[in-house]
Amino acid sequence: MQETVFNIIQLVLAIFLTILILLQQKGTGLSGVFGGSSNVYSTKRGVDKILHFATIITAIVFFGTALLRLAL
Repeated sequence: MQETVFNIIQLVLAIFLTILILLQQKGTGLSGVFGGSSNVYSTKRGVDKILHFATIITAIVFFGTALLRLAL
């Protein structure tokens, strides 16, 4: 029973983390690889900042549940 709960939690977190990563804007595409990007540093604002922090928190929770599952 406990293993099933951890599997469901990790599945939901993995799907949510994938969605959050895909929603983040790239902006420059491959132009930054070849030196075409003029922005060296840019700050995140608004929804982009919320997505960034939500991605970090979701990743921490995901790995935390994975470690907790191994410990139990």
